[in-house]
Amino acid sequence: MSREQRGPNEKLGAVLALAGISNAGLARRVNDLGAQRGLTLRYDKTSVARWVSKGMVPQGAAPHLIAAAIGQKLGRPVPLHEIGLADADPAPEVGLAFPRDVAQAVKSATELYRLDLAGRRAGTGGIWQSLAGSFAVSAYATPASRWLITPADSSVAREAGSVEDSGAPIKVGHSDVRKLREAAEDARRWDSKYGGGDWRSSMVPECLRVEAAPLLLGAYSDEVGRALFGASAELTRLAGWMAFDTGQQEAAQRYYIQALRLARAAADVPLGGYVLASMSLQATYRGFGDEGVDLAQAALERNRGLATARTMSFFRLVEARAHARAGDAQAAGAALKAAEGWLERSREGDNDPSWLGFYGYDRFAADAAECYRDLKAPRQVRRFTEQALSKPTEEFVRSHGLRLVVSAVAELESGNLDAACEQGVRAVEVAGRISSARTTEYVKDLLHRLEPYGDEPRVVELRERARPLLMAPA
Repeated sequence: MSREQRGPNEKLGAVLALAGISNAGLARRVNDLGAQRGLTLRYDKTSVARWVSKGMVPQGAAPHLIAAAIGQKLGRPVPLHEIGLADADPAPEVGLAFPRDVAQAVKSATELYRLDLAGRRAGTGGIWQSLAGSFAVSAYATPASRWLITPADSSVAREAGSVEDSGAPIKVGHSDVRKLREAAEDARRWDSKYGGGDWRSSMVPECLRVEAAPLLLGAYSDEVGRALFGASAELTRLAGWMAFDTGQQEAAQRYYIQALRLARAAADVPLGGYVLASMSLQATYRGFGDEGVDLAQAALERNRGLATARTMSFFRLVEARAHARAGDAQAAGAALKAAEGWLERSREGDNDPSWLGFYGYDRFAADAAECYRDLKAPRQVRRFTEQALSKPTEEFVRSHGLRLVVSAVAELESGNLDAACEQGVRAVEVAGRISSARTTEYVKDLLHRLEPYGDEPRVVELRERARPLLMAPA
């Protein structure tokens, strides 16, 4: 479906020319992005010609997909107004702002929380379907630079009526903050055990809308406000991480940006570093290794002399992941060595943040294995994967599944097809028990690597075992 505009859409035509995208090329990109989101689109060069020459406006998610397709080619976000499609959907580019003012930061975060659930309740696939494909790593540049320049606000105390809202504001106390922190702790456990797509994990956005948003719009002292912003930042980062795990990269990006802004209001520099590290892992996963390095180093820079040894170790590990994806073996090796050194200096009595409870030698070994996988060093992958798989898996089920796939790849690259298939079968069994698009993508990558051996009985068996997983709805 589409509707008429008045005359040609000259803005869209001009941006297409700037990006060097043909009508057929744009149609193909939009259809592909739609397919990634479970949409069946059949646009062709004639459709695009109508958008440009006659001003036709496609309905549903299409305007955002058009902006995303052009943005991928240009390497930056493309807002709807730039391509003459701002009237197609009145929803703002929610969650991408990193306001300097605290009151505006509250408004930006709470708009994100409310719009997410409003979309989901509508029964149309939610706001994230309409924003589908709009991830752009360049959107992290301003948040990271502003956080580096000023990692803490001078005051966050809020009196009644200091932000536009309706009704009498809540008087926020430490007990309210504790409830948010408990919710974050519960969500972390569910996420690790069942994946970001599990229904228990998906309650985090609702907690942000129902619990966190009214508190952020309430009245609080500077002391309580700092704690409130910190707890809200943890929950918002978790929402981003879960979206990342379920393949909703555009949603994850917006949550991460707001989490970083909230961490700045909390004056919690290590937490801000953790959000930057999460951004770095997402950028690295999406293939932007250089940008991943920048984000990880931003996390490190402000935390020198502030964060615990274990925290610094994790940040250096994330940096190593990005260097490896960028193909810099020397820099990756140096960062891994530094990460291990920091981890060795950590002590049981250190005041490590609660959100770092997942990190220890097994996680270090697992990520080191992934670094060497990207650097195509299977012997090192096998060595570190053996360490990573030596710990119990009941609490971190998803991590165990990812490690099994990495182990299978290492066995395959070492010429051990039977061992690769054996580990692959175990990985598929784990992946079938959780809801994690990321784990499924790892399995798909393994099967792709096994295609040259497609007629081998063990490979056929593995492919059959994986079929229900690969056919499951996203």
